[in-house]
Amino acid sequence: MKLMLLVPGTGNFYCGSCLRDGWLGSALRKLGHEVVIVPLYLPLVLEEPMDRQKIRMGGINMYLQQKSALLRHLPRWIANLLDKQGLLRWVARRSKLTEAPDLGPMTVSMLKGKDGRQSTEIRKLAEWAATSHQPDVVVLSNAMLCGAAKAIKQALQRPVITTLQGEAPFLDTLPPPFSDQAWEELRRCATDIDAFVPVSHSYGETMRVKLGVADDRFHVIHNGLDLDGFEDDPPSIRERNPKTIGYLARMCRDKGVDTLIEAVSLLKEKGSIPDLRLSIAGTMLNEDRPLMEELRGVIRARGWEQDLELLPNIDRAQKLAFLSTLSVLSVPATYGESFGLYLLEAMAAGVPVVQPRHGAFPEILEATGGGILCDPDDPEALAQGLETLLLDETRSQELARHGRRAVLERFTAERMARQFEKVCQATLRERPVDTP
Repeated sequence: MKLMLLVPGTGNFYCGSCLRDGWLGSALRKLGHEVVIVPLYLPLVLEEPMDRQKIRMGGINMYLQQKSALLRHLPRWIANLLDKQGLLRWVARRSKLTEAPDLGPMTVSMLKGKDGRQSTEIRKLAEWAATSHQPDVVVLSNAMLCGAAKAIKQALQRPVITTLQGEAPFLDTLPPPFSDQAWEELRRCATDIDAFVPVSHSYGETMRVKLGVADDRFHVIHNGLDLDGFEDDPPSIRERNPKTIGYLARMCRDKGVDTLIEAVSLLKEKGSIPDLRLSIAGTMLNEDRPLMEELRGVIRARGWEQDLELLPNIDRAQKLAFLSTLSVLSVPATYGESFGLYLLEAMAAGVPVVQPRHGAFPEILEATGGGILCDPDDPEALAQGLETLLLDETRSQELARHGRRAVLERFTAERMARQFEKVCQATLRERPVDTP
């Protein structure tokens, strides 16, 4: 099959959805499929090399077209200049295109498709896809791209599939009235999607109810991990000294970094685990720095700053080295995560996890046996869970062994790609051509 994956980029930092989409594309190629990954809005930041692709629906053009009707008719050569990767990376480093004040209006407009302010960019994308690659199936990284589905289907006469990963937390936090408007538009344009692929059963049910879509259009495929670098047996938990709690995600309140710091402070006060350390790694954007400085000040005032390690914006090699030092990992997100790739990465490295009992976490831990659950948004409950595993090395080692085996056997990028392949083939059989 010829597949086209449309993936929004971040410009200058890693995100879980981008990594997953990159691993999916690479694994599908290894199965013999022709796959082109098309970056949207901003350049993609992936852990593996990828074919250099022009940015489609570039973030600068999308923003300008949102602000002015006149700017929707820029000469093509000027619009193309604004889509240059270097310029987009520069803007991404110095602005907040992913968290702009008018992100609500832009989201609603994009979901309106040909009736939205970005209709020119959507039309250009559809025309390019039809003339350049002519894929058998088009795959959207997430449902917030559904506004482009109708134009793409009309231009290509081929089915469109969308992954479901992280839409609900984003749309639910848009300011009023844009949250309600965005959900209304998404329910409307969901009728243009031939198959939905949620990354967990729990999130699939959430989105099925919100979208009002029939069960037979949903095909759950758990995320899979690129195992490069995870093949060798990791050191046992007993060999990892001093005992270290790890965090691997964006350094923001939504991911619960402040909750984890409060839990570690409680353990420090209790003194049950001598020389306990906290290592925080992952994406740190400019807008995250004030929070991390505030939290570092809290830690300094409590007298354990010497036991804190911050590793912002690490690459894959640094991430693997970081994971090899951990005794346990926790990312106590405050919202219902659709999955949590960091769980697979920790388990593949032989690290047990402690996670809040909500979102996809219970489902993932039940499927892997790689950790324990605690009450959400509760530093005391989190501290108790962490302490349990840090003091009981036998149990920690058992959880680590179960989690690693599950990831290596059932949560690989290859397995994910094979299941995705089946969904694409079934969709082609059922809807080989879509009539405008």
